[in-house]
Amino acid sequence: MPPLNSLKCFESAARHGSFNKAAKELSVTPSAISHQIKGLESFLGIELFRRTKRKVILTESGEAYLKPIRSIFEQLESATSQLKSNQKSGSLRLAVAPAFLTRWLMPRMEGFQERYPDIQIELSSSMGLVDFAANDIDMAVYFGNGEWEGVETHYLRPVRLAPVCNPRLIKADHLINTPADMHSYPLLHVTKRKDEWQDWLQQNDLDPMLFRRGLMFSSGSLTAGAAAQGLGIALSDPEFVAPEIESGSLKVLFDQRLITNRSFYLVYEKRRSVTSAMMAFKEWLIEEMVGNKGN
Repeated sequence: MPPLNSLKCFESAARHGSFNKAAKELSVTPSAISHQIKGLESFLGIELFRRTKRKVILTESGEAYLKPIRSIFEQLESATSQLKSNQKSGSLRLAVAPAFLTRWLMPRMEGFQERYPDIQIELSSSMGLVDFAANDIDMAVYFGNGEWEGVETHYLRPVRLAPVCNPRLIKADHLINTPADMHSYPLLHVTKRKDEWQDWLQQNDLDPMLFRRGLMFSSGSLTAGAAAQGLGIALSDPEFVAPEIESGSLKVLFDQRLITNRSFYLVYEKRRSVTSAMMAFKEWLIEEMVGNKGN
């Protein structure tokens, strides 16, 4: 049998068409990849790659060898995933986008625990994409356009934004009766989503240049918090600021919603064996979404 490490290097280099990219993926040097490939070719007595200045190209023999080798690694990955899933079928590790975690999921988790008291859940907040293998995460909730490599995606809900502010912000001599009346007040922005106010205003036939730009924050949760403190008007999803609306620290100024191209998705690693705990959470989460789709 050829050395497993050499086969790993071969499969990665063949997939990337590059020793350098294979080295980066496997956290070794390009010379180590080259050494492993040469050793494998010597073992087999066959040339697997044609080397050029810019890239490496599989020979006909290399192409024929790659298909079963790739299949073997996929079977190994699947068997390992299945074994790990069986060992922790009664537990669930979730990584969730912060706003979704604190504003939507946490207030509803009691309902999940009542229905599935035997499932142990570990929650963590995650701003970016999850390395499932390195972090031992079962599922995650992502916020974005739904186009991510290496994961299965299940659409949950879009973000529907409406202007909100603290009622105390509104002055008696500058009442807000129409969207145009907001020009007297600062608009709070999310740094990486500066287009949202512009889109909302244009959607309502208003010129963004006529409106005051207020403070900028790194997240929608912070803009909502600033609006609750009376620092300006924020664009927020009313469902995510329901506690502030109920307490009176925020009010929805207009019902016109901006539907963005970014939504929340439940994701997990491709080819991952879905445990009973994962299936239970997915079904419960989608059921909750359907029950709240009108909000």
